[in-house]
Amino acid sequence: MTEIRLRDSGSHGTQDCRSADEPLVVVVQGPTASGKTELAHRLADVFPMEIISADSRQVWSGLDIGTAKPPVEERHRYRYHGVDICTPDRRLSAGEFAHAAWQWIADIHRRGHIPLVVGGSGLYVRAIVEGLFEQPGDISPTIRSELQYRLARDGRDALYEELARIDPESAARYSDRNPRRLLRALEFYYTHGIPLSLAQRQHRIEPPPMHVVRLTLLPNREHLYRRIEHRTTTMWRSGLLDEVRRLLDSGYQPTAPAFETIGYAEAIAVIEGRMTLPDAIEHTALRTRHYAKRQYTWLRHATDCGTVFPSFGSDVFAAACTTIESARTTFIEQRP
Repeated sequence: MTEIRLRDSGSHGTQDCRSADEPLVVVVQGPTASGKTELAHRLADVFPMEIISADSRQVWSGLDIGTAKPPVEERHRYRYHGVDICTPDRRLSAGEFAHAAWQWIADIHRRGHIPLVVGGSGLYVRAIVEGLFEQPGDISPTIRSELQYRLARDGRDALYEELARIDPESAARYSDRNPRRLLRALEFYYTHGIPLSLAQRQHRIEPPPMHVVRLTLLPNREHLYRRIEHRTTTMWRSGLLDEVRRLLDSGYQPTAPAFETIGYAEAIAVIEGRMTLPDAIEHTALRTRHYAKRQYTWLRHATDCGTVFPSFGSDVFAAACTTIESARTTFIEQRP
């Protein structure tokens, strides 16, 4: 199991939200490059907040440029949690992260501050605020191998139709036909003999009590894609290749889980001579757009997005402040 290094407690800012047992938690979510970090920092300049980065890629130490981590000085200024907590050769499950996040939330609340969850990874955010599923037992390697073969041979549509027959509830949730999710649900069914959706209800771990305020950024797609292009170009010009070379020189293998990340996989391909630099940059932007599109689609159809902001700009910041202040006032008034 991945060891999570928790930072020590401290104190800064005004003391608010102090005496209730149930913390007020603000969540800023949205597709990649939608402006979540900028909004989070502006909010933390106004409210006594500490930031939990719910990003499955920023957890890896040494992966800075390609994961768009805020500079170290900003991470200290805004009191970040969830960044650089495991090495690139380890995987951190949503369950492990959620358990750590629940501790951070409790500590932040105890200091009289507001936990601000910035995601990043929808799975991490959902695990934090909605709970998680503790899988009973391991998946059969034979079944996993067979299903991967069938995915390559028959395609994801065939596997989706199969899942719709045996577990329609999971199929409805995975209507985007994401291959990884389809494989997970089918692997579970054929290993344990029960639908994944049923097991998730029976083996669900509920999160600690918290009052959640969600703010969702869903900007115009053309604007979002322009930001992705700019971020991709900046990432490569800022030394992504050198960062990957340093990680390889320090002993990490090209097959390390961290190098599956968009941008890092392309950098490995350039270093190994399998891809030219211009092709790698173009491929990084393309994969990022596809990833943002999946995030965008999921958020548009989600039922728990809270307040949705369809654009960038100072008006979004002002509206977010109003939403948080209103929730905080109501929350304080309702305390026993």
